[in-house]
Amino acid sequence: MNAPDTPNLIGASVERKEDYRFLTGNGQYTDDILLPQQTYAVFLRSPHAHARISSIDTTAAKQSPGVVAIFTGKDMAAENVGGLPCGWLIHSTDGKPMNEPPHPIIAHTKVRHVGDQVALVIADSIKAAKDAAELIEVDYDVLPAVVDTVHAADPGQPAVHDEVPDNVCYNWGHGDKAATDAAFAKAAHVTTLDIVNNRLVPNAIEPRAVNASYSPQDDSYTLYVANQNPHVERLLMAAFVLSLPESKLRVIAPDVGGGFGSKIFLYAEDVALTWASKKIRRPVKWTAERSEAFLSDAHGRDYVTKAELALDADGKFLGMRIHTIANMGAYLSTFASSVPTILYATLLAGQYATPAIYAEVKAVFTNTVPVDAYRGAGRPEATYVVERLVETAAREMKIDPAEIRRRNFIREFPYATPVGLTYDTADYETILARSSSPM
Repeated sequence: MNAPDTPNLIGASVERKEDYRFLTGNGQYTDDILLPQQTYAVFLRSPHAHARISSIDTTAAKQSPGVVAIFTGKDMAAENVGGLPCGWLIHSTDGKPMNEPPHPIIAHTKVRHVGDQVALVIADSIKAAKDAAELIEVDYDVLPAVVDTVHAADPGQPAVHDEVPDNVCYNWGHGDKAATDAAFAKAAHVTTLDIVNNRLVPNAIEPRAVNASYSPQDDSYTLYVANQNPHVERLLMAAFVLSLPESKLRVIAPDVGGGFGSKIFLYAEDVALTWASKKIRRPVKWTAERSEAFLSDAHGRDYVTKAELALDADGKFLGMRIHTIANMGAYLSTFASSVPTILYATLLAGQYATPAIYAEVKAVFTNTVPVDAYRGAGRPEATYVVERLVETAAREMKIDPAEIRRRNFIREFPYATPVGLTYDTADYETILARSSSPM
């Protein structure tokens, strides 16, 4: 209970306190932070979607004015720096764990998407770092690329990772397949839709930025980073990549400048700069340029779905079948594997009392930027599938779209859905009435 002098904030309008400093230009973003002996980083990125790296020559670049250091994937591999981890293990329907090929911090032997980083240049200024990066000579053996979500797993397609020749990360199923098939067998009407939920590219007001420093006094690191969850960043980088105690890595998130999911992951740039700060004993800062962010920030969605809804003669839902192919991109990002599975299929009941639901999800690798959570992470994708099915079914059966929804609303709570969630309470009828009433 609230203390007598404490207002009840539930449902109340709460005045924001942070706006003044933003509106007056007094916010502090990662790029605003300057540390003593600050250096600046530029990443040389692959212009190819798929290629083997035959050689990298940094001789001329290292002699460029202002250059402090240049590192390649070979340097990091020599020190056994781990690759980026995926934080969610998914098993296929046959019980096998998903394929999780290595995700190197800097590409060493092969690049797998346009924008894959192949070298880190550190200099006393951004201009000096850019000038030096242009002097690096990379000999690429260009390979065929696979970019089509639907056909990525077709026989004969190029393998994004040699250890995953069919490009399949996992084949996952959720729900009661037998009950769902039985529901379709007795249906009076079946609505079928092919749906593309297109890939999207996040575009935050502030591009991603990192500023890392090393303290030789206590062998610790401080990382300033535009990140939505600095605790996850610290855990993954310390325990799974750099093999550090968490107490040796301090992660500070200043004003983030917009994220919507795209700044919640552990990125290769964050690790590379943290590792490099110890090598040069100076702070290192990188701020993505707008076009660079399109090639380095995790993308969202990219699903192709066949969706089916079984109904009786009165428009009551009997069952739903979903088959989705989800594009993971070239590597598994932090939460990527969970988005088209646990965060998507468990929402396919929507607000409807559908007795049986079964979803199959095939996740595939392609030579594209990795895909991860963005703006709802699986929930918008599920809602789009469900509501397009319901709307189409209404039109096909010549039932008013609002009426078919009313006939199928969940009305008794708590309600256990056939895809594993339990709803405690809701009032869908009232919400629909409000949305359909004139303003």
